Amino acid sequence: MAVFTNVTTQELDTLLSDYDIGQAKGLHGIAEGVQNSNFFLTTEQDKFILTLYEPTIDADDLPFFLNLMLYLSQRGIECPLPVLRRDGTLLSTIADRPAAIVTFLKGSGLKSPRSSHCAEAGAGLAKLHLAGHDFPLSRQNNLGHAYWQSFYSPNAARANEVMPSLATEIEHELERIAKHWPSDLPSGIIHADLFPDNTFFLDDKLSGIIDFYFACTDFYAYDLAICLNAWCFEADMTFNLTKARAMINSYHKVRPLSENELEHLPLLCAGASMRFLLTRLHDWLNRVDGALVNTKDPVQYLRRLRFHKNARSAADYGVDI
Repeated sequence: MAVFTNVTTQELDTLLSDYDIGQAKGLHGIAEGVQNSNFFLTTEQDKFILTLYEPTIDADDLPFFLNLMLYLSQRGIECPLPVLRRDGTLLSTIADRPAAIVTFLKGSGLKSPRSSHCAEAGAGLAKLHLAGHDFPLSRQNNLGHAYWQSFYSPNAARANEVMPSLATEIEHELERIAKHWPSDLPSGIIHADLFPDNTFFLDDKLSGIIDFYFACTDFYAYDLAICLNAWCFEADMTFNLTKARAMINSYHKVRPLSENELEHLPLLCAGASMRFLLTRLHDWLNRVDGALVNTKDPVQYLRRLRFHKNARSAADYGVDI
């Protein structure tokens, strides 16, 4: 989430005239994230989130994202609900951008998740995977392993501006991961971006999952690998085995992991590190002037990648199932 496109009072008033949620009382930009323009919206009726979809989002994907949230919510997953317009549709246009309004979830985000939070996230992710099993739409993962080389290539010549020899290290790992990437793991709808700042907690219990704009069809265990990267490394980039064990065990209790999934866990975790290393590298080298956005350090994911490269089995992630 971020703000690349600003909204005027007149534009907002015109937008809200198409909804039955009252007039605006306040609109404040959200700086976190890197993809869309997001705002806290307060109206006479309630609190909402207004999202403007920037050109990095394919407009053809928006029905998938919005209908997925509706589908998951109907099956017990606490996630934002798109607000219907008066004409019964979900999408609007504001400031020359496609836009949607979604409900505001109660709870607060985490800055330093504990093992208990990791367990909640693991169980919540497994429930999401089960709930989305019969979702009738699918979406290719355009940031999946098949696209990493082509996504990296435009930035390859400048990679060493971030850190000496970074280009060589990335290229070696891209080759290794591609050579051994599995083809037959259980798959379905995944969140693909379940970081702590995309969750809400109340009384240490998971109360909501947000930001489904990377959701796609891919390996379930790859989604778990993304979470292990996002939740289980400390600020000094050491891997917290206790947090990882809590997350994996809680996931497994809801949706049992196969032996094949566990066997490939180190490689899937390396792939998840590579995905975020490459997207952060791109954002670092191609910053947008004037955007209200926090650009994140790609080297953090290089350090994670090195850990996974040296992992030999699921036991290195605390697996005892």
